[in-house]
Amino acid sequence: MNIPVNRPWFHGNEEKYLTECIKSGWISSEGPFIREFEEKFSDKVGRDHGIAVSSGSAALDLAIAALGIGEGDEVIMPAFTIISPALSVIRAGGVPVLVDSEADSWNMDVSLIESRITSKTKAILVVHTYGLPVDVDPVLDLCRKHKLKLIEDAAEMHGQTYKGRPCGSFGDVSIFSFYPNKLVTTGEGGMVVCDDELIAARCRKLRNLGFEERGRRFIHREMGWNYRMTNVQAALGLAQLEYWEEHISRKREIGELYQKGLGGTSGLRLPLQNSSFAENIYWVFGIVTDQEVRCRDLCVGLNEKGIGTRPFFWCMHEQPVFIERGLFQHETYPVAEKLARNGFYLPSGLGLTDEEIGMVVHTMSVLA
Repeated sequence: MNIPVNRPWFHGNEEKYLTECIKSGWISSEGPFIREFEEKFSDKVGRDHGIAVSSGSAALDLAIAALGIGEGDEVIMPAFTIISPALSVIRAGGVPVLVDSEADSWNMDVSLIESRITSKTKAILVVHTYGLPVDVDPVLDLCRKHKLKLIEDAAEMHGQTYKGRPCGSFGDVSIFSFYPNKLVTTGEGGMVVCDDELIAARCRKLRNLGFEERGRRFIHREMGWNYRMTNVQAALGLAQLEYWEEHISRKREIGELYQKGLGGTSGLRLPLQNSSFAENIYWVFGIVTDQEVRCRDLCVGLNEKGIGTRPFFWCMHEQPVFIERGLFQHETYPVAEKLARNGFYLPSGLGLTDEEIGMVVHTMSVLA
């Protein structure tokens, strides 16, 4: 048995569009698929502008730069998340200010945000985690009250909604990732989305080495990045986008099959199926065990049977790279720490078959 933690699902025009790139010679960042992908994706998530880039992390860098976050500016964000948002804040000269998680949704506990706001706070960065969105309305209220910017990391939330509105439509700037385990993949890639034309123009400039729109080409007035997406990547993404609704439906089917198969297993906390404002989209099917040692034993046992797993994210305040910089000294976030130590996720990719899910469930029942 070999069931990887992720297997993408290519079942449409991927080969056709990729072949078109090769035959036309448009393989760089100037091909026609890029603009079409930007327009159609941003439309899907209810945005006026989409700026395709080389990764979700690149999208975060651009979002933070476009909002003018710099030296000493504080950005409130979850303690429990992938490292990318914190890296982008720190590289810009900003200071991440952490918030603990909710035990049931695994998202940042928005009730704790206001206590972390200071005169140096410039923005709140929300990260929708694993399948359910953050409770956005209270965050928007805080942003209005304290005149803060909202950065929305919707990297995992393709197709998810909050109170019926698309995730990725709430931030002053929002970002997505197109890594292979995402609902829409370009292999590597990401996108910044927003409604502000000036922010969009700035992101386009910065992703392209800071080239000026007018004037002599190779004279630069500020530093940007080479964060361009290629036409080949955009072609793949466009083909994936054509199966948007089918991919959303399949993600939820996978989640419900796991819920049915694993529900009631003692000592395992399964994902919430619903919150008061969203139905879980199960970007991954995560599990939180009652004990850290049990988490390790289950992952080892599953991997020995050829079933891929991944541990949950590690907390920002416990990352060695940040501790060495003197960040987050003496800080503790108990809910996030438990999630990081006791959580892992099962094979969850769109290419997973019902038969494979049955094998995973059976193996879990034996090991648990």
